[in-house]
Amino acid sequence: LVELIMSGISLVIFTVLTMYDTQKLKNMYDYYEGQSALEGIAILGALELYLDFINIFLDILRLFGSRKD
Repeated sequence: LVELIMSGISLVIFTVLTMYDTQKLKNMYDYYEGQSALEGIAILGALELYLDFINIFLDILRLFGSRKD
């Protein structure tokens, strides 16, 4: 039961974090538009979003894949 609750809380946290990272990436793109640093920012942003989605996927697996002992 505790693991189920922790997975639900973690799912909410990473969903909010994904929304925040997406908005942050969008704002950084607007700020650095046309500069050479934009490529590095895009790679960093893609990595952040990738990790967020992996964590969300793992939380969903924990929620729906839990065994009924």
